Amino acid sequence: MGVDFGAPHFDAQLEELGLLAQTAGLMPVARLVCKRKAPDAALFVGSGKADEIRMLAKMHGAVEVLFDQALSPAQQRNLERNLELPVYDRTFLILEIFAQRARSHEGKLQVELARLQYLSTRLVRRWSHLERQTGGAGVRGGPGEKQIELDRRMIDESIKRIKERLVKVKRQRSTQRRQRERRDAFNISLVGYTNAGKSTLFNALVKARAYAADQLFATLDTTTRQLYLSEASRTVSLSDTVGFIRDLPHGLVDAFRATLQEAIDADLLLHVVDAANPHFPEQIEQVQKVLHEIGAADIPQLLVFNKLDALDLSNCPVQLIDAFEVDGKQIPRFFVSARGMQGLDALRAELAAILMRVSPLDRPSESIAHSGVQGSDWAQ
Repeated sequence: MGVDFGAPHFDAQLEELGLLAQTAGLMPVARLVCKRKAPDAALFVGSGKADEIRMLAKMHGAVEVLFDQALSPAQQRNLERNLELPVYDRTFLILEIFAQRARSHEGKLQVELARLQYLSTRLVRRWSHLERQTGGAGVRGGPGEKQIELDRRMIDESIKRIKERLVKVKRQRSTQRRQRERRDAFNISLVGYTNAGKSTLFNALVKARAYAADQLFATLDTTTRQLYLSEASRTVSLSDTVGFIRDLPHGLVDAFRATLQEAIDADLLLHVVDAANPHFPEQIEQVQKVLHEIGAADIPQLLVFNKLDALDLSNCPVQLIDAFEVDGKQIPRFFVSARGMQGLDALRAELAAILMRVSPLDRPSESIAHSGVQGSDWAQ
């Protein structure tokens, strides 16, 4: 279910919801859209549209309803009572995918923290059946209310324990980063929208076998390897990080802050973009938004437009190296195909050139600003 409030690229956003559902192991059977100026306080959609959703779900045998936007606990509860079906929103869907994909101990802790924080605001829905058995909701001291308080206390205690364990993990990461700093390591992190091909590029550069797949959020855990740049006769540290997405839940941004610390502490970001996606400008904007949120917006970047092999001939770039404007700045852009190994030599050469220009007195941003990459407009 998608509600168009007048935002651009609405169709693409609804298509992304379908991909998220499939990634979570669900099978979308129908979709419904409507236009509104603002959400309905009680049902998010109007009562007439809610009736339409219920009839459509019954017609297709749907067992749950997904909303593209985030629902308040009250809206979710009211919709479930109205539709007589479980109702989930985009936030829940992303949390479920992260829970399925987390592999490392740290990643699992971060996801569980975000899920508990999300669940803590929705406990009343779980015990409404007990309240009805006692003669109506709101009966003070009823079994539903008591159970809610018990659950809330248990969740609060779990959140506290997980936060304490994540603090220890953060200390370990800080120790590892200090060790790299003592070795005078130059740190590069891959960032980008989910399914842009970061892990495939990571594997191609370091000749590793990190998990990569053509799906959303294939990678959740940060992987770091050493990348030797022969032109500079030096080794750099390269990290692959979790992909970003539109409306990434704040709880996940906060929970994964320790993992994203690799990006925050990087000397250089390789911002990987799916060049074949027609909505790549919006995806770049969403990545920049998250980088601002985590305090990494000022770190120097190189744009890596991946999936060159998937471009139509009419959209192929005239040059494989040019510049592209992001946040009012011209950033060097490299077209590559990580899968087809195209354009990687030029990217490695640029990384080596940056590395050779960096000295203890230089900031990476100064070296990149003087890299000499000449941009020409790419006919889009």
